[in-house]
Order: sequence, then structure tokens, then C-alpha cells
Amino acid sequence: MSTHGQLKSHVLEEISKATSLTELEDIRINSLGKKGHITLLMKEVGQKSPEERKAMGAELNILKDTLTEAFDYRKAQLENAALNARLASETLDVSLPPRPSPRGRIHPLSHVLDQAIHIFGQMGFIVAEGPDIEEDFYNFTALNIPPEHPARQEQDTFYLPALEDNQPLVLRTHTSPVQIRTMIKGKPPIRIIAPGRTYRSENDATHTPMFHQIEGLVIDTSTHMGHLKGCLEEFFHLFFEDSSIKLRFRPGYFPFTEPSAEVDMWWKESKWLEIGGCGMVHPNVLRNCNINPEIYQGFAFGMGLERLTMLKYGIEDLRLFFESDLRWLTYYGFEPEARE
Repeated sequence: MSTHGQLKSHVLEEISKATSLTELEDIRINSLGKKGHITLLMKEVGQKSPEERKAMGAELNILKDTLTEAFDYRKAQLENAALNARLASETLDVSLPPRPSPRGRIHPLSHVLDQAIHIFGQMGFIVAEGPDIEEDFYNFTALNIPPEHPARQEQDTFYLPALEDNQPLVLRTHTSPVQIRTMIKGKPPIRIIAPGRTYRSENDATHTPMFHQIEGLVIDTSTHMGHLKGCLEEFFHLFFEDSSIKLRFRPGYFPFTEPSAEVDMWWKESKWLEIGGCGMVHPNVLRNCNINPEIYQGFAFGMGLERLTMLKYGIEDLRLFFESDLRWLTYYGFEPEARE
């Protein structure tokens, strides 16, 4: 066996007998390091004749590649053995208590919205949605709101840059545009509720620039004011979980309903509180949505979710809903299971 062959056999044997990564690294340095046997032999190649240099160089390169591959293979073996030994010696005590973490709460507004959707869902209503940024047509014109109406003034409404056709854009002031979009897109019979965010330029203890409404719409051939009254009475009895709650319907005015009514509730044997508005859909609104008012009629209603939440859970200041105070949310919030 040649000198190179003996060196190869010797190093391979040492590699196979190495029992630790440290021992294996020492063997690698002694053979392939800067002062290792293979490195020293490589330096001698330059002193040989061209024929010997070519043959010896090729032989040493093959030897170096063989040993490098053997080192890598043995290193992987030892690393796996070390990992297995560590896994076998280390254990996890699953009986230890977990680190405490705060438990999330459902915001009372979200909870009330879930309740309202559930109650109206039992009455056959489906949820309809629309964009927060609305065109003037859907927010005002189609709802029979005249150009001089106070709701169109800039001190009450958030206006945005107009479209290319000069159609004004606004942050919707109510969710009624959802009703318009539904009537234009579909055909009667229609029975929807439209919950969502709305925006008006107001800010005090009972008003905020952004608030939530839920509106309802029923369109068919036979619905009348009695159905509207019964629908709202049933909702408020279920929502407040009190069948003795008294409601009254005062004559009111809304451009999009005729006749119109304000809805009041007798609260805690003390006074009447306004909780919403309603009425029969105005014939002009039906015409604007390509629905024949000689054939179809229906009712609409709307109420503020913040107002309902404040009444039901005794919250006095509307601004607290949006201050992101975890102490307040912990007190007034609901367990996640409440949404199931």
C-alpha cells in the first residue's frame, strides 16, 4: 500500500472511532488543517517534476475530498447522537401553571350589535351592507332630501373631494344609503337591516363624530304602519328582556318617510326617552329606486346602537365608548363566549 493509501486508511479509522465532536475536530485539524498531513503533502507537490506533480496532485485532491466527505458524515452522526441524548435527558413538566395573560373582552357595542342582528334575524330580516364613503345621490338625493336641507350643510356633514363627474362624496350620515342600494339592485319583497358606522360633525357627551346605527327596511305589497309598530315593540321587548316596556309613536317628519314617527320609550318610571325614528317609505323614494309606489309600499326605521347600549347597561357618557380604556372595557365588556 502506498504512503497516501496508508494515510487515508489511518485517518478514516480515526474518524470512525471518534466519539465526540471535539475529538473529530482535532482529527480534522491534524489531517486537513494548515499544518495537517494532507496540507504538508500538498506543499511538496510544487517541488516535483511536471509528471510527478500532475499525478501526485490528482491523488492528493481525491484523498482530500474523500476525507472531507468522511468528516462531514461522521459529524452529522455525532450531532444527531448528541441531540438524541439531550432529548432523552431533558423533560418538560406539563403540570407547571401557565404564565398569566390578560383575557380579552367583547366591546359592549359589538355585543349589542350581535343581539340586535340575532333578534331581527328571528323576524326574518337579513343583514345588508354598503360603503362608508357615499355618493350624494345615495346619501341624500334618492332619499328625497332637498338641496336646502340642513343635513347637507358642511357644518353637519363630512364632505370629501368630488368624483370626476363632480358627484359629491360624503362620509355617510346614516345607513339609509344601504336601503337605497338594496332597492335599486333587487326587487321586492325586501326585508333587510343595515347596521354600520355613520358620521356627523358633532362631539359632546351624547354625540361623537363617528357612531353606529341599525336601520330596517320592509317593502312588499301589503305592509302597513301596524306591522311597523308591532315589529319595533317586539324588538324592544326582546332586547331589554322586559315585555312591560311602553313605547309611544309621536308624529314626526323625515324626508324619506310619510307618515313619519318618533319612537319614545318610557324609561324607569321617570320620563319618555327618544330611541329612534320610523315611518312608511315615501313614494318618491320608491320612484327613485325604480319601484312602483302604486303597487309596493313598506316601512323603514332607524336607531342608534350607542343609545341602546347606554340605556341597557347604564353607561352615561358616549365618549367612553371610543377612549380605548382597558379598565372601562374590563368592567363593561363581555366574555368571548357571549358571541357564540
